[in-house]
Amino acid sequence: MRGFHFSKFDPNLQGKSPFDKLLDVFLQLLTYTSGDVAEALQWLNHLDKEYQLTDDEYGIGDFIEDLKEKGYITEDPQRGEIRITPKTEQGIRKKSLEEIFGKLRKGSKGDHRTFKPGQGDEINPETRPFQFGDMLEQIDFTESIRNAQINHGIESFMLREDDLSIRETDFKTQTSTVLMIDISHSMILYGEDRITPAKKVAMALSELITTRYPKDTLDIVVFGNDAWPVAIKDLPYLQVGPYHTNTVAGLELAMDILRRRKNPNKQIFMITDGKPTCLKIGNRYYKNAFGLDRKVVNRCLNLAAQCKKNKITITTFMIATDPYLQRFVHEFTEMNNGKAYFASLDNLGSFIFKDFERGKSKNVF
Repeated sequence: MRGFHFSKFDPNLQGKSPFDKLLDVFLQLLTYTSGDVAEALQWLNHLDKEYQLTDDEYGIGDFIEDLKEKGYITEDPQRGEIRITPKTEQGIRKKSLEEIFGKLRKGSKGDHRTFKPGQGDEINPETRPFQFGDMLEQIDFTESIRNAQINHGIESFMLREDDLSIRETDFKTQTSTVLMIDISHSMILYGEDRITPAKKVAMALSELITTRYPKDTLDIVVFGNDAWPVAIKDLPYLQVGPYHTNTVAGLELAMDILRRRKNPNKQIFMITDGKPTCLKIGNRYYKNAFGLDRKVVNRCLNLAAQCKKNKITITTFMIATDPYLQRFVHEFTEMNNGKAYFASLDNLGSFIFKDFERGKSKNVF
């Protein structure tokens, strides 16, 4: 008798290889250990003992050998160090992109298709009748032939101007973005790791821009007592230091970078969990971690106003719920006519990507 035979689902026979499964965990651990391979492998061994990630056929030793053979890690015999390679650095960025942006695309948050029709970059699902001046490459020949069959019949097939349908495309603007990340000591205080989600967002955003929007620019700026740029390849190694929060230095460096960019749209994304507490005046650091110091706050507000004058939008992602900090952020945002989100660590990536995509689609030049 004919029919269907259903077998029991065995996860071990489906999906990824043992190496790929361990690689996913390893890349996550590298983000938490700031690129320290030895520490990541120690954690992997602990996880293997507790959750039996390996079996008798494929162990952690086999995984380490495969990492070397496939070019994910390299060993320096003289120094006795194991380091990750550029291939692994890109793998971490891709993993962050899948983790953050993948969830966003599948979820209900955000609308990524709010575009202006025209001769642009992305195909629009809507079609319209042909008009004089339309280009040949805009014609949707499948829809046009379908129209001709309906209008004239299959036996006497002909294609006329009235049958032609145009598939429009959508404009995508070029944007220069500076992502500012607070690396002051408070980003790891109170038993909460805030720097790792910030790093993941930075890596995911950099991977998105370099692969999907290659004409855009993204610069990463970190700020503590001072501010300095960080290369995309160095993001996995980013660590918090014993710093105060010199927001002014971060904004000044971001503005200096954006002045040199030729893109019409310029924006600053700032991720921080605390108040500005530091200024550098000459060679001296002015610090006050107790409350909001008006000397520091006024400098921040002045820079927000300067950014507005230069048409640089600042979007602040505040990982804090203190009412007096929220009041400062509101004042800062009003001065710039920008935006502010009081985001938890779980939805930080969603907010940033939603805001980035919205900005890409609504500014048309």
